[in-house]
Amino acid sequence: MKFVILDHPLISHKHSILRDENTPSMIFRSTITELTMLATYEATKNLDTHEVEIRTPVAAMKCQQLTVNPRPLVVPILRAGLGMLEGMTRMIPSSEVGFLGMKRDEESLLPETYTERLPEDLRGRQCYLIDPMLATGGSLADGIEYLYKRGARDITCINIVAAPEGRSLLEKRFSAVPDLDLKIFVTAMDEKLNEVGYIVPGLGDAGDRLYGPY
Repeated sequence: MKFVILDHPLISHKHSILRDENTPSMIFRSTITELTMLATYEATKNLDTHEVEIRTPVAAMKCQQLTVNPRPLVVPILRAGLGMLEGMTRMIPSSEVGFLGMKRDEESLLPETYTERLPEDLRGRQCYLIDPMLATGGSLADGIEYLYKRGARDITCINIVAAPEGRSLLEKRFSAVPDLDLKIFVTAMDEKLNEVGYIVPGLGDAGDRLYGPY
């Protein structure tokens, strides 16, 4: 498993906006999109391409385009992961989109899957699992296993904020899986989880700040 903490002045600046409790939902959403685009640039360096021949106004040349058979698959974990979807599809407009609905039981802190909309066979697909928060790691781990059971072996996760506890759980569950190429990209690693499983200092509940507490 490869775990990457992205470090860039633009990312740091956008975090100062995202984390501020006074930032309104409209700005929060647009900042999530911008951070996702910055993270996607780094996380997609291994995207499959193929050679094509084109003609410029001056001459013919060969160049690379993204492979579209099969297309990359972007999977937001609902509902907060939807906030990152626009940033991903702006960067990879040729991608397909699947959906995985998970929610956290507020007492046990364990994830529960309530819906999914994914291809049955993910063999040979490059899959991108997106969720703003990597807290306990339970939802992301279950999402990875969901894709893996359908044949995905090249899985990249993109998170905005992570906690050490979440990283530890992923390492424990997936480091010994020999045929899984798993990469985790986060734009910030925070201090810890508090007693109710929120990241500290974090940014609060990403879903509520994106869409309201419903």
